[in-house]
Amino acid sequence: MANEDQKDFNAMLNDSKDMPKIQTIMDEKSIKKYGGDRMYFAPPMDYDRVMRLVPFGKLLTVGMIRDYFAKQSGADFTEPITAGIFVSIAAWASYQRKDDKTPYWRTLKANGELNPKYPGGIEAQREMLEKEGHTIIQKGRTNIKYYCKDYEQSLFSL
Repeated sequence: MANEDQKDFNAMLNDSKDMPKIQTIMDEKSIKKYGGDRMYFAPPMDYDRVMRLVPFGKLLTVGMIRDYFAKQSGADFTEPITAGIFVSIAAWASYQRKDDKTPYWRTLKANGELNPKYPGGIEAQREMLEKEGHTIIQKGRTNIKYYCKDYEQSLFSL
């Protein structure tokens, strides 16, 4: 996202955008990729609500949240692009609040990857995770990415 300091992420978080909803998709490639044609859209606040459940020292992935929403709604899958955007909105909304913080740093991307779109980028997320006892590792030579080592052992069950 760009110009984060000029946006009201708490307003975005509270804008349901006519969600939740389930949409039937017709694209055969997507149906095959996601295992069905019933796609769920969760509102931004639902991502924040789930991210708040993760206790100190535990972790969650965006994919786990998507799977949880799909199961809860009876859909085949949760739309992936809005999921990533709404997780970032939840993070920035928390960052903009003085109180009532959401522990967004505990929500990782796929395979335990840290999220560069969170407030403060990788360094801030890394610092918060290390304070909770996690080890962060670097992978790659040119396209460097950071991961939470052995993140699977710290996953929170939804």
